[in-house]
Amino acid sequence: MQPLRPVLFHPHIPSVEYIEQTLLPDTYEVRTAKTIPDLADAIVRLGIRGAPALGCAGACGVALSALLTKADSILEFVKQVKSDANLLKNTRPTAVNLFYGIDYVLNVVESALTIEEAKSRAVDAAREVIDSDSRTCHAIGKTGLSVIPDGARILTHCNAGALACAEWGTALGVIRSAHEAGKNISVYSCETRPLLQGSRLTTWELLRDEIDVTLITDSMAAVLMRKGEIDVVVVGADRIVSDAVFNKIGTYMHAVCAHAHNIPFYIAAPLSTFDEKSSESMITVEERDPDEVRKVRGCVTSPDQVPVWNPAFDATPVHLISGIITEYGIFSLSSDIETINQLKKDKNIQV
Repeated sequence: MQPLRPVLFHPHIPSVEYIEQTLLPDTYEVRTAKTIPDLADAIVRLGIRGAPALGCAGACGVALSALLTKADSILEFVKQVKSDANLLKNTRPTAVNLFYGIDYVLNVVESALTIEEAKSRAVDAAREVIDSDSRTCHAIGKTGLSVIPDGARILTHCNAGALACAEWGTALGVIRSAHEAGKNISVYSCETRPLLQGSRLTTWELLRDEIDVTLITDSMAAVLMRKGEIDVVVVGADRIVSDAVFNKIGTYMHAVCAHAHNIPFYIAAPLSTFDEKSSESMITVEERDPDEVRKVRGCVTSPDQVPVWNPAFDATPVHLISGIITEYGIFSLSSDIETINQLKKDKNIQV
């Protein structure tokens, strides 16, 4: 079966092609963004979502801007591309990979001496972000094999799969790698309120790959843990800071429950998701449209006048995390910050 590739760049058109994730699992539809506002809208709507995939989309967006910009001087060219880059940065404030992908391509644009050089280098850089993420996810999967015993019953939250990356996935990359290695595993996927990424996307991916998966509501996880039916929790991350991990709302709840039941709780994420210079108190958590809670895919589930609090993410403190599975090994935020910093420096991964 062909791998899922949620974001593709076509410089010859030019355009960014993406899987419209808001329509899954009912409809698999590939759409095309030919302008920066189109791409920004797809990101805001969660047509494109997932931290690494946002990094890929951001990188492609800067390259698309470079190809579309009509400026005839390098100074004006860079100014226009930077303006488009800022538009893309303002779409989702919490996921750090978006900024990483944008800045990675923007840096090569700013260092170019001519417009043609800037365009060529931007295209190459965008492709490298996508290719690198694919390699990284497979490496994360291999790293994570050591924490998945044969026969493991794995809980995961939201969607950290191929749809959230260039392909393969982070948390689901670990699960896919365990399945590919012949381990007899099963997965419990939390539905992930309010937008049901676990229900709509994670179960769809795992069924597609013939991996044993059972869907549960978010509030059922603690009962399964108490009954001894969860062996390990593996989730993704949108931003990892020095004292906490930001991930889809509901992650913290699962971490607390796992800690109470002595169940290992792992984060699977690339090194580019680390923002070790920041702490939890410094991060802006995106708050989204109240109607995402008042309605489920257009179906009204509450009075339309009821106030709603709808943060997209929560923060899980360091002491609740067993380890962070990366492409370079498994790390602890409490003891491995210097190692992480040195690795990022060695690999030239700047956020």
